[in-house]
Amino acid sequence: MTADLPSPLRLRRATLSLITLLGGVSLAVIPAATISISSRLFSRPEQGVIAVAVMVATFVGQLTFAVVLESRLSSAATERRVVFPLWLAGLAIVAALVMALNPTNPVVLVIGLPVLIAALEVGRGVSVAERLDVREIWASVVVGLGALGGVVAAFTGQTWALVPLVAGIAAATLLRSLPVAHKASRPEPAVMGWVVADTAITGVIYPLLNTMILALLGPGDAVLFTAIATVSGLLAIPLNFMRLRLLKAHSQLDIVVSAGAVLAAVVVLVLLERTGVLGFIFGGVWTSSAAILPLVLACAWRAASLPTTIPFAALRRMGEVRLLTGLRAVVSAMAFALAAIGLALHSLPAVFLGLLLAELASAVVYELARRRRVRAAEDVSVAGR
Repeated sequence: MTADLPSPLRLRRATLSLITLLGGVSLAVIPAATISISSRLFSRPEQGVIAVAVMVATFVGQLTFAVVLESRLSSAATERRVVFPLWLAGLAIVAALVMALNPTNPVVLVIGLPVLIAALEVGRGVSVAERLDVREIWASVVVGLGALGGVVAAFTGQTWALVPLVAGIAAATLLRSLPVAHKASRPEPAVMGWVVADTAITGVIYPLLNTMILALLGPGDAVLFTAIATVSGLLAIPLNFMRLRLLKAHSQLDIVVSAGAVLAAVVVLVLLERTGVLGFIFGGVWTSSAAILPLVLACAWRAASLPTTIPFAALRRMGEVRLLTGLRAVVSAMAFALAAIGLALHSLPAVFLGLLLAELASAVVYELARRRRVRAAEDVSVAGR
């Protein structure tokens, strides 16, 4: 697709893609900033509940993303166009306002966070899929500045530290709600059902795991698990970017850009950990534990999604939603079982190792399914001649 473009245009598109990809850091920093701020505003038991709420909010964001975006991008019989729905933008603005008026209430934070995360997920997803790069760059800057302001305020002991965070999200939501020339495609109902089921099966294991960690290992380990999963989520930014682009069309350029960004993110995270920056951000929960091993394993788990995403997106473009849902159910059950073994050993590194092994296995499963589907299509083509 991009190979047919003139070289200057291809370079400009690659540059915008890279900047938009880097803008995804703003999405990843919100959970991290929330944990950092809560570590200075709330008690340890409240922090444990908020850590689980962050995972739940991420899951809700994934489900909303599946309904609004992925179901449309997977509907092969349509133009696969997406827009940021105004109803979600309105809910996010209301949630941000309520949270800004009650910045020290953990219940308000737990209730409002899923709405804000869902708006961030969908808003960014629409911008990436539809290549609204300039708008997305500005929205990402606003979110990042809001998160930075909130963390700095928390470091100085301000009880209103959550206000800049939610204000940045609200401002970005308004930017992403600006009108566009196209209309959203109607998702095929059957496709939407399979896509949402697929997302629910996959996403539910992480809040469930963290709830079990909170119950069995205590709030400290629950916060640490969320912190490490959130920090390693920096790698998920280029991976999600690549998945969105590949759902529209296969692009070798986007794969190369994303792979390079994954490698760079791993290097950055290791440096941040070794220099004590992550310990400074997350406080005692991070510094009181040996975080380097689980962090490295978590990064490896995220990076292993790269070879998984390519055949996954190819199968989605082929319309194989039923097949993918069945495959995802199998690999999700395997991931939960392997992570649960690590939990039974009372070891966070073992939990992340289990997730890594499951991800590597899923890459093999998806690639084999893709090859089988391609061979079947070739056989039908030959028979038709």
